[in-house]
Amino acid sequence: MAERILSGTHWGPFYPEVTDGKLSGVTPFDLDPNPSPILNSLPDMADHPCRILRPAVRQGYLQANGEEYHRRRGSEPFVEVSWEHALDLVANALKRTRDESGNQAIYGGSYGWASAGKLHSANALLHRFLSGIGGFTGSIGTYSLAAGEAILPHILGNGGKNSAWETLVGTTQLHVSFGGMPLKNAQITHGGMTRRSTRDWLLKMKNSGCQFVNISPVKDDLMHELGAQWVPIRPNTDVALMLGMAHTMVRQNLHAANFLSQYCHGFDEFLPYLLGEVDGQPKDIDWAESITNVPADTIQQLARQLVTERSFLNAAWSIQRADHGEQPYWMMMVLACMAGHIGKPGGGFGYGYGSMGGVGEIGAAVRGPMLSAPTNPVEQAIPVSRIADMLLNPGSSYQFNGSNETYPNIDLIYWAGGNPFHHHQDINRLIEAWNRPKTVVVNESFWTSTARHADIVLPVATTLERNDIGWCFADQGAYTMPKIIDAPADVRLEWDVFADLAERMGDRDQWDQGLTSDQWLEQLYEQSREKAAAKGNDLPDFNTFWQQGYLPLPPLEGANPAYSEFIEDPEDNPLPTPSGKFQIFSDTIHGFDYEDCPGHPIWLEPAEWLGNAQPQQLHLISNQPATRLHSQLDFGRTSIESKIADREPLRMHPDDAAAHGLNDGDVARLFNDRGECLAGVMISDDLMPGVVQLATGAWYDPQQPGQPGSLDVHGNPNMLTLDKGTSRLAQGPISQTTLIEIEKWTGPVPPITVFEPPAMAASED
Repeated sequence: MAERILSGTHWGPFYPEVTDGKLSGVTPFDLDPNPSPILNSLPDMADHPCRILRPAVRQGYLQANGEEYHRRRGSEPFVEVSWEHALDLVANALKRTRDESGNQAIYGGSYGWASAGKLHSANALLHRFLSGIGGFTGSIGTYSLAAGEAILPHILGNGGKNSAWETLVGTTQLHVSFGGMPLKNAQITHGGMTRRSTRDWLLKMKNSGCQFVNISPVKDDLMHELGAQWVPIRPNTDVALMLGMAHTMVRQNLHAANFLSQYCHGFDEFLPYLLGEVDGQPKDIDWAESITNVPADTIQQLARQLVTERSFLNAAWSIQRADHGEQPYWMMMVLACMAGHIGKPGGGFGYGYGSMGGVGEIGAAVRGPMLSAPTNPVEQAIPVSRIADMLLNPGSSYQFNGSNETYPNIDLIYWAGGNPFHHHQDINRLIEAWNRPKTVVVNESFWTSTARHADIVLPVATTLERNDIGWCFADQGAYTMPKIIDAPADVRLEWDVFADLAERMGDRDQWDQGLTSDQWLEQLYEQSREKAAAKGNDLPDFNTFWQQGYLPLPPLEGANPAYSEFIEDPEDNPLPTPSGKFQIFSDTIHGFDYEDCPGHPIWLEPAEWLGNAQPQQLHLISNQPATRLHSQLDFGRTSIESKIADREPLRMHPDDAAAHGLNDGDVARLFNDRGECLAGVMISDDLMPGVVQLATGAWYDPQQPGQPGSLDVHGNPNMLTLDKGTSRLAQGPISQTTLIEIEKWTGPVPPITVFEPPAMAASED
């Protein structure tokens, strides 16, 4: 082992400090110019009261012995059992479901960021195991980017290309970002980046003369040091703003007509809508102002600047997590095409800069290892955010991306990694849906809300307690993730848990092929080493890599502007779209005949927005937190120190606070027809009036566990969010489409109990 041990997480590599067998502190990786403060919470992982120490089974489930029983998940106590008993229960439930209902009745619900390691990835392990025993119903897309993941292949032929930061420095004159580029998101990357450089690139762009424009209801969605022009905009109205800019370009003959003719398909189909010839309403700047609350003069000026200056447009992931979220991604591409700078240094458009670290980085020429899995014999999969719809409406039909589908009848949920009680909208509806299946199995390290709503809970080791490899897709370095501390006595590696289950299911040979997890780790590395050698890149053998701890990787060659090859020679380098061009109009989508997503981008009124709000209602922004990754380490010191009155901070404009009789530090009740929660008030000028912001990730802590409608005392915004698909195209989540009311909480403030273990009944083993 290296003299100075290096390990890592999704927040990046670190040097551990171990005292008396416990992680006592961390030192960030010395090559990282912007280490994440979340690393400071890592010592809280290993020795916290909410750590799951033994297998546990819900008392009612255990007493029913596999038979039907009244399901009260979240309210009953647990019973600790032996590993043999717990694994037998899981295997028997899997066999019973498979035999009685078929493998499609098993939902493999793993989703999330459980580990930065390449081997001990919770979703990869679960899906490998379930595929080996006959398959499972899976999911398509992500909560982060579902609408974008669906629309971009239709209009770009793939998920889109982003220009490298190097091509923007010194060349971009105007950088316009819809939804900003919040640095709090850039501290997180799948696999853990060794160098977090988003902040440095942005400052280089500023110092080279770039002007930034932040179009967002939240001012600090773009860091203050950039001196950006802030354009406060009503949430969910970005498309109307873009249409107003596009209309100005056409009416003032500023649009790049030659570019549109040579590189785009369908502008002629889009133009009549833009000019109002279809519906009688020109999408001019006055119309746009009435919807967005952005002054018409500002819209006109931005439109002119997009054309006259070398401009680059960016859309954050957040703006597509809204009703009709496909539309702003589509319309931003159209706006960039009309400006005509695509393919030139500093010009064009991109998606997700600042939404996750690594976007805009060149990456390495050597790909990281990946655990293989058998092909899932069950072809059926649902859009990831439609889980409550599936559980509540088995056998019902729905439309998704051009296909007509039917929800399966799920009898068993197996969840490993991730926390749907964080990710999913409308928790009260989710609880009702979650009680439908006969069995819920959860692999977890901590008593999250998902674990508390399970029937069988299997305790698994954390990233600190196993060997792995960190290898980020966007990074030019890999690193070892050696075991730092011992796991609690009755906690197992997730790999070994699935190996024992595979033994019971008759699939052990396929699962591990006679190798231990450490042997698999070495094999995965050596496979990557062989692939690298075939491309002329020599990497050290596994033992050498494990000794040195950090492995620099060769960068990808070339940092050309996105789509430059297509622009230079569209005949020889067509886009992988039906036309070979940018699809302003999509004949494919038009053929789906979706009213909520027609053949070209349009303005569609959201289900809830300030344009249809009652006088007392405010728009809730539930964006990503700065002090944790989603809900991970909410009990960690970095997150705990950010709380107000022990609750998640609620930011609101001074005018809104005054109108509701609220001051800094007060506890407020947030509510609508879907639910209610408490939060701690933080007054800020960085929000526009009428908008409040409550980050996601506070662990769901109901006053009456297991009871839909109960007050969440901790500040989980998904008590309030709307569980509806973006459209029939993507069926993505719309968490940013939420209206709420607020009042001061005047009664006794309930204690936070979610960081303590749930009630335990006497063990029967």
